[in-house]
Amino acid sequence: MSGLIQKIFSEKERFLTAGVLIAILVIVFFINHPLMVWGLLGLCFVAGFVESLKLFSLKPSIVLTLSAVSIWIMAYFNASPLVCGIFVAMGFAGWLAYRRSFDPKTLLPFIYPTLPFLVLYSLYKDMGAYGISCLIWLVACVALTDTGAYFGGRLFGKNPLTPTSPKKTIEGAGVGIALGILAGSIAGIGPSGGFIPSLLISVVVSTASVFGDLFESYLKREADVKDSGSILPGHGGILDRFDGIFFGAIAMYLLLSFLRG
Repeated sequence: MSGLIQKIFSEKERFLTAGVLIAILVIVFFINHPLMVWGLLGLCFVAGFVESLKLFSLKPSIVLTLSAVSIWIMAYFNASPLVCGIFVAMGFAGWLAYRRSFDPKTLLPFIYPTLPFLVLYSLYKDMGAYGISCLIWLVACVALTDTGAYFGGRLFGKNPLTPTSPKKTIEGAGVGIALGILAGSIAGIGPSGGFIPSLLISVVVSTASVFGDLFESYLKREADVKDSGSILPGHGGILDRFDGIFFGAIAMYLLLSFLRG
């Protein structure tokens, strides 16, 4: 336990940044203005899009960055934000097929993180009055999963979860998923319409968030980088904070769409 306390104090920058991020989220969730939510997610999206170029070994490009900005602007005015990203990716794919003038890997940032960010925004936009509740549910579930895995791994971790991320343990993941399900089951009662659907969806969302974390770790290993960026002191980049949220948002949006159907 003393080792864990020393570890926390040695990473005070990490926890300070986390505190600032939580404060920003509380303000945005409390005000709940569509333009504010769109703007904050948009800033994160563009920053994450630029970070992804490094992960995919692509050179910084003003054309790609402006394409990302255009996608997010279209998403605000379009009833189907996801289609906006697919449309721009289709344009690049068509230009590639016609001219063969750029690396096919250029299309990858339009898949990750573009599509997950658009699904995240769709979760807010398409769920109407429950949009902000869904975001709170998602953040609570993923954050508790991540926090539980962090502390659970340091207290009880013995068995590595996967070679993709050697520091993660089976025990830590188990503690994290349990806490994520607990928090999510309570936070999701309103948006899902009851405790049972909230519980079942939270199980999938919490588990999916673990694999989102692993996918980001895999990309960083392949790119031979420690973090996706350095914009968040103690945490790395935007993608380092959104990895679990991406997979969790996709799972939540899919399952809630079945309920709405």
